[in-house]
This record gives sequence, structure tokens and C-alpha cells, in this order.
Amino acid sequence: MQNQNGSGIFSFFGAIVAALLLFLGLNSIVIINPGQAGVLSILGKAQDGPLLEGLHFKPPFISSVDIYDVTVQKFEVSAQSSTRDLQELSATFAINFRLDPLKVVDIRRTQGSLQNIVAKIIAPQTQESFKIAAAKRTVEEAITQRAELKEDFDNALNSRLEKYGIIVLDTSVVDLNFSPEFAKAVEEKQIAEQRAQRAVYIAQEAEQQALAEINRAKGKAEAQRLLAETLKAEGGELVLKKEAIEAWKEGGAQMPQVLVINGNNAPGGLPFLFNLSDVQK
Repeated sequence: MQNQNGSGIFSFFGAIVAALLLFLGLNSIVIINPGQAGVLSILGKAQDGPLLEGLHFKPPFISSVDIYDVTVQKFEVSAQSSTRDLQELSATFAINFRLDPLKVVDIRRTQGSLQNIVAKIIAPQTQESFKIAAAKRTVEEAITQRAELKEDFDNALNSRLEKYGIIVLDTSVVDLNFSPEFAKAVEEKQIAEQRAQRAVYIAQEAEQQALAEINRAKGKAEAQRLLAETLKAEGGELVLKKEAIEAWKEGGAQMPQVLVINGNNAPGGLPFLFNLSDVQK
């Protein structure tokens, strides 16, 4: 009986010891999964050196591990600023970032949770970076030079967040808005430019038409001049021929039997004799 009771008590205490050892073992290890980083705190004090993915040991009962997601995070933040010409400009940025695994201990000591990082670091630094980028240009330049605006914003944001252990992977401008007054001014300017371009086109068209009319008039005048000269020349020659014939008739002179044709008027440019008596026969 006593042996049975002794063995039963031993088994009971053995089970307790085994359970206690198992409990201590489970509380002495921590597993960090891929895409995570941990910060070990002993008696409330963060220890140097991050816990990267894998199995790690920690003191049981007096320690704790804060796990941080170091994969890519996305956060949208709105920002407002004044441009160089003192126009109001607002934008919404989508920011892709991740925490530097090697700096999670500093992040734990200074910022705490990821929510604090977004609210206390990323949001205000986004606002300041947008102010820097917007102040370099007018509101019209901010709209027409959107790529340059984003580049200045990225450079300012990267330099500001890097020291906090925040790595900016990419940013995009989701929305870019300006004041209603400027929108109206832009619309009026576009209308005025369209009207000016239309007026220039009409003036150029009228100028071309005027030049065409002048050229047609010049051509017509030149044609009339040439026609007049031709008629004058031909008419004078005919009058002379007629007068010569009349003179021969009135004087009783006989028509010349041979006519010498000048080489300038003859075929081939050579003078030749034309026997008129052959014609009279």
C-alpha cells in the first residue's frame, strides 16, 4: 500500500515538474517569422540588438518581446502648402515604406508602435516635405511640372525619414488640388489663349488672301501690258506694210519682184530671197 502511495506521489510531482519545465521552456524561447523583427525587453528595458527571423532564447517571466512587421506598408496622407506665388495647393500622397529591421530597437525606444510611427513621424514629415517641394514653384508650375514636384518631395521625405529607421520605397501623388479661384483663372486664361490663337489664325488667313489678290492683280496687269506691247508692235508693222503698198500703187510703181527677208525672221536665222514674180504668175 505504502509503495503504491509513494509511487503515486512521485508520479504526481514528476508530472508537475515536467509541466513546469515545459512551461519554462515555452517562455524561454521566441520565434521570429520572416518579415518580422523583435525587440527583447528585460524588466521593461529594451535590450540592444534586434531579434531577426529564427529561434531566440529569453529569460522567462521577466522578459517580453515586441514584434514589428518589417514588410512593405502603405499609408495615405494629405498635405497642404502654399506655392511660391502664395497660392494654396493640396495633395494626397500614397507612401510605400518599411521599417529597417536593424533599427527596430531605436524605433521601440523612441516611437513605440507602428501606429505612433505613422501618426507622429510619417504624417508630419510628409507635410513638411510637401511644403519644401511646393515652395520652389508657382501653382501653375506645380501642375505642369508634376514629375519634378514629386522628385523634390521624394528627396525631402527620404532624407527626413531615413534617420528614424523608415525606408521609403515609393510614393505617388493620388490627388493634386488647387484653390477654386486659381481654377477659374486657369479656365479664363485658356479661353483667352484660344481666342488669341483664333485671332492670329484669322489674321494670317486674311494676310494670305490679300497676298493672293495682289499676286493675281500683278499677274493680270503684267499680262495686259505684254498684250498691249504685242498688239502695238504687230499693229505698227501692219500699218507700215499697208502704207508701203499704197505708196507703190499711187506712184505707179511696180511691186518689187524680189523680197529679201531678214535672217532674224527667216527660218534657221539665215536671210533668203523671195521671188514675188512667181506669186504674181
